[in-house]
Amino acid sequence: MSQQYPLKEVKGDAVCFVPGSPIFSVLMEPASFCYPRLTFLRSPYGQFGASAGSSQDLAPWPQRLVTQRWTGPVDESPPAAMSRNGYFFEESGYLKCDTDDGCEAKEETAGEELFDAVNSSIVSGDSIRFFVNVNLEVPPNATAENESAGCVLLHTSRKYLKLKNFEEEVRAHRDLDGFLARASIILDETATSLDDVLREMLKHFAEDPENMEPSCNFEKIMSTLFTDSGTPREGNGTHDVSESTGMNIQTCTSHLKFHLLSDTIQGVTATVTGVQYQQSWLCIICTIKSLQRRHVCISRLERPQNWGENSCEVRFVILVLAPPKMKSTKTATEVGRTFATMFSDITFRQKLLETKTEEEFKEALVHQRHLLTVVNQRPSGMSDGHKAHGPKPLKLHEFLNVGKGISDDIARRFPVYALDFTDGVIGNNKAIGKYITTMIFLYFACLLPSIAFGSLNDENTGGVIDVQKTIVGQCIGGLLYALFSGQPLVVLLTTAPLALYINVIRGICDDYNLDFSAFYAWIGLWNSFFLVMYSLFNFSLLMKLFKRSTEEIIALFISITFVLDAFKGIIKVFKKYYYHGRTGDSYLEKARTDAIPSLGINTTFLMNSSVSRSMSLENQTGMHDVHYGRETAVLSLMLMLGTLWLGHTLYQFKKSPYLHARVREILSDCALPISVLTFSVVGSYIFKDIEMSTFNYNPSESLFVLAPVQSLSIGSVMSAMGLGFLLSMLFFIEQNIVASLTNAPENRLVKGTAYHWDLLLVALINTGLSLFGLPWIHAAFPHSPMHVRALAYVEERVENGHIYETIVSVKETRLTSLMANFLVGLSLLLLPFPLQWIPKPVLYGLFLYIALTSIDGNQLFERVALLLKEQTAYPPTHYIRRVPQRKIHYFTGLQVLQLLILCGFGMSPLPYMKMIFPLIMIGMIPIRYNLLPRIIEAKYLDAMDAEH
Repeated sequence: MSQQYPLKEVKGDAVCFVPGSPIFSVLMEPASFCYPRLTFLRSPYGQFGASAGSSQDLAPWPQRLVTQRWTGPVDESPPAAMSRNGYFFEESGYLKCDTDDGCEAKEETAGEELFDAVNSSIVSGDSIRFFVNVNLEVPPNATAENESAGCVLLHTSRKYLKLKNFEEEVRAHRDLDGFLARASIILDETATSLDDVLREMLKHFAEDPENMEPSCNFEKIMSTLFTDSGTPREGNGTHDVSESTGMNIQTCTSHLKFHLLSDTIQGVTATVTGVQYQQSWLCIICTIKSLQRRHVCISRLERPQNWGENSCEVRFVILVLAPPKMKSTKTATEVGRTFATMFSDITFRQKLLETKTEEEFKEALVHQRHLLTVVNQRPSGMSDGHKAHGPKPLKLHEFLNVGKGISDDIARRFPVYALDFTDGVIGNNKAIGKYITTMIFLYFACLLPSIAFGSLNDENTGGVIDVQKTIVGQCIGGLLYALFSGQPLVVLLTTAPLALYINVIRGICDDYNLDFSAFYAWIGLWNSFFLVMYSLFNFSLLMKLFKRSTEEIIALFISITFVLDAFKGIIKVFKKYYYHGRTGDSYLEKARTDAIPSLGINTTFLMNSSVSRSMSLENQTGMHDVHYGRETAVLSLMLMLGTLWLGHTLYQFKKSPYLHARVREILSDCALPISVLTFSVVGSYIFKDIEMSTFNYNPSESLFVLAPVQSLSIGSVMSAMGLGFLLSMLFFIEQNIVASLTNAPENRLVKGTAYHWDLLLVALINTGLSLFGLPWIHAAFPHSPMHVRALAYVEERVENGHIYETIVSVKETRLTSLMANFLVGLSLLLLPFPLQWIPKPVLYGLFLYIALTSIDGNQLFERVALLLKEQTAYPPTHYIRRVPQRKIHYFTGLQVLQLLILCGFGMSPLPYMKMIFPLIMIGMIPIRYNLLPRIIEAKYLDAMDAEH
């Protein structure tokens, strides 16, 4: 049936023969060579050797190549008769293996099914013999079912890894230092097969006393390195050991098994014709549960070994073993990336080939680390995501060039002004649905704080500034800013620090018998005057000195004030309704006189059935110290926590698998209004028998009455100047920091910034508000970043098991802010009802919701949370990779200390200390640039202040 062809050998040339038996051999020379890639494909016309003619047809073609030197793709192709007889050869490009270990594979296959695999090896000597052993024998009675019975599915996943930056990623040096401390190096390994090489490396581990793993089974590790881990060997067929990328082929009548490496790292270079592999080294990584620590072994082979495609002349094998429970920067992949980065340099590999001892090998590793560190060093101002180590010097002429910043802002933003109204409405990329949901969110986000702080101002000023005036000021200021600002995504609001200032001003007026409206107006006018000066003389350039860490301290301080306001409010409710019997409050006397408990905050008393039952219980038991009004206190707490829970649950609902993606997005965008409306109904309708705290409403006779500014003396006006200067510092810092957080690079805004013009506009708006006794407004955190988030298109990515959200684009529009503030103005028609049906505890829950959502993405909060996490749960963030863990915790502690100092001044019970906390914010700049670098290296500070 089959014929035997004599084997011819010509040194240095290619020799082929085609047998009827299963052996096909080719001899190659050891120098740089090119050879055709031969693929065995099953023909639909029958079996190899089915007729005597098949061998005769096949014989002449390879014999014509006996004395031909292969230096490129062979133009000759097999006879057409080959495809008519079972199996045929297809010439499909070539593999070129050069001394620089570049190998480029170009392969085009035809046919239906790959039949068998190739077993190859290289042996160096006077000539290199390249053996290709292929079993082509198939039982004559094999059916199609038997042929496919051994079919398996092989899942292959490839991804690119960045070269490790030895200058920035501190773990690269730690990995190498750990390896050098207990180096496991094998020089001139004589084993030729991949299995044998790996066994020798594991044996080296076992014999090394420093790498002892008492509970480790090295045979199990050996099997885990390959895809067939734990798979029983079936069948009694022939068993061939192949070295094509570590492939073990077991052939039987109905079964094939493939023995492939599970996880490897190789160096590649993208070229115009495809991917070029570095074939002289191979990094094998594996995670083993029984290991207690990481292990690395490097083996230098005595001769290059051919282990299949893309591994034609392997000289170095790096084996990395690690336990699964490791910090994200200490995993097997990260350690493998360290050594793979070093071995990707061909010059370094050549040096390793020249080393004679392990000490020389180690010295070469240390030298390569030094070279990689020097090569990766760049000027700090040019490094990705970094600001300069020190502040860029600001020259005097930049501040003396009056109005230049404003003119630049107008020139930058005016050309795209019309697009702020048409983007998302006209054109292909419409986003009307997103605009509607964002407008609803922004309406509630502006209205409810206005009600809350208006109620607080009403209490502090005795009704001079009330809820109605706060809503009017919000509407007018918000509309003007939305129409004329340079960055319309910034949201203006009256805030907790401003309410604090108003309270202090009221106390000063009471102490010195000053007219509150006039004194308030003069402070506001001086504040606007200083803000105009700041904008004309380009003082916003000073914000370049604020690092990310400083901005996050201030942002977290604002979030803490929201939490504090919420807890202050609920504590007042409990003192009034739950503990009033112990404090001897006047409400108790009224209750005992009327035999009913006090339930209203405006001396309104209602009797409900639950309280009546508690009173009857008191009469029956004879106890006279029963606490009245506890139902109100407990329900208030439930409403506050319920608003927080429902709002945050809906905010995170977009990450859940339930409902359609668009529905999830709508629910997430409308989380705030849904939660507020839901628990307002619960508090005011479902539990209508229990009276709740509501905000005061005293309708004003006239909203626009000019303050009597002429009634104050010159001394009072000058004292107002000092308070106005301190207030302007607060405005300057808040406005610019919130604008900076809104324009952060991760938000991907494209229409430019306008810091100077926006500061001037805020000054002009607050001039009018001051003259008419309306509350001041400035850029609000976290409402502004939340506004950006609501208009953003977000995608999720997974890195090392951690899910990250990345903003793809943002619809930069004025429409949402315009409509939201217009609706706030229309809300005057809803006073007192139904707005007064919103209980105060719901507003406290709103404060908690705003505080909780604002810390999302705050690195200071994330680093504080690291103290409570195990290292395996650390996210693979840029600062985790670049900064030692101890330095991270030092930096976090210093930030927390600054935050506590800021909170001490900003939340002090002493009113005058609250006035100077903006100066504390300014004082953080010299702390960051002069004090912190004495404790932590500047490069680590820059890494933690980096954006990415």
